[in-house]
Amino acid sequence: MSEKVVAMILAGGKGTRLQALTRKTAKPAVSFASKYRIIDFPLSNVANSGINVVGVLIQYESTELDTYIGDGVIWGFNGVKSSINTLSPRQTEEGSNWYEGTADAISKNIDFLDEYDPEYVLILSGDHIYKTRYNDMVKLHEQSKADATISVIEVPMEEASRFGIMNVDKKDRIIEFQEKPKKPASNLASMGVYIFTWKVLRQYLVRDMKSVSSSHDFGKDIIPQMLADKKKLMAYRFSGYWRDVGTLASLHEANMDIALNMGGPNLYDHDDRTKIYTEDNSSVPQYIGPNASIKNSIANQGAVILGSIDRCVISSDVTIEEGAVLTDTVVMKGATIKSGAKIHKAIIGPDVVVDENEEINLDSDKVVLIAK
Repeated sequence: MSEKVVAMILAGGKGTRLQALTRKTAKPAVSFASKYRIIDFPLSNVANSGINVVGVLIQYESTELDTYIGDGVIWGFNGVKSSINTLSPRQTEEGSNWYEGTADAISKNIDFLDEYDPEYVLILSGDHIYKTRYNDMVKLHEQSKADATISVIEVPMEEASRFGIMNVDKKDRIIEFQEKPKKPASNLASMGVYIFTWKVLRQYLVRDMKSVSSSHDFGKDIIPQMLADKKKLMAYRFSGYWRDVGTLASLHEANMDIALNMGGPNLYDHDDRTKIYTEDNSSVPQYIGPNASIKNSIANQGAVILGSIDRCVISSDVTIEEGAVLTDTVVMKGATIKSGAKIHKAIIGPDVVVDENEEINLDSDKVVLIAK
């Protein structure tokens, strides 16, 4: 894997559907499951697969994400034969532009990929929650002699129109690709995880860059063109937990899946082949007060819990004062919930202070965000 594959993680999206959480923070840098950031998942998956070279394509509010990634020591990318590179749009002899689409982001970094000249390029989204190793997917791509392999997951038919949908033959060769169709032909949804044979992809990227009518997107342009040219595209069927946490509701749901042990990714195993790595911050130890009540919840170090929480995810350096009652709530780093406050089904953003006896969302089942 280390000799054959370079991973490219698309982490430059604005994430507007997360509202205030991404006003000054890139979506992949948003807090998740009390201890982690969203970007920890794809980076850990890449590291656990034995892929030693990774490019992280950053753009929107890139400073915090760039600083967090650093030299990649958290995920083991700081070795002699490994490297992690944050790749932002840059001025070149041809000019300077923002990344205009998923394919355009890769096109603008062809020189980076040419430097390593891999056999295959693994392209991932930086804002999905799942645990995997990509070795079996690479093996399928290699053995089938595919030009591209797309990881797919079965979704409920009523939700299929939200995704790129694959129609496959009996051998899982992709024969049709529909980008967010109104009437889906199947329920095999693209996970936004692609493996391309680099020499083939490079040709399509160069052609796409010259097209003034292209939106420079894998789902809208590159993949349909490859299918039209009769290239061999294979579907890799993923089984396991996967969530796109691009909305407040999906971010809240994924946090609850972990808090309630509802089939979310197992974050408690100690198997170094599948572990999700993150920063080990310097918070003080967690403290649970004598009158605290904690049920069906997870809390990171530095949390001081004196009140009552049920079905909650509590990040580091959070204070929940005595008499506060929280249910179905995600509380991000540094927030303070004052005495007597009552909160239901909410996401409390970083460093927010909820005042004494304040009531939030008690009579609603719709997720609300309280953020600076």
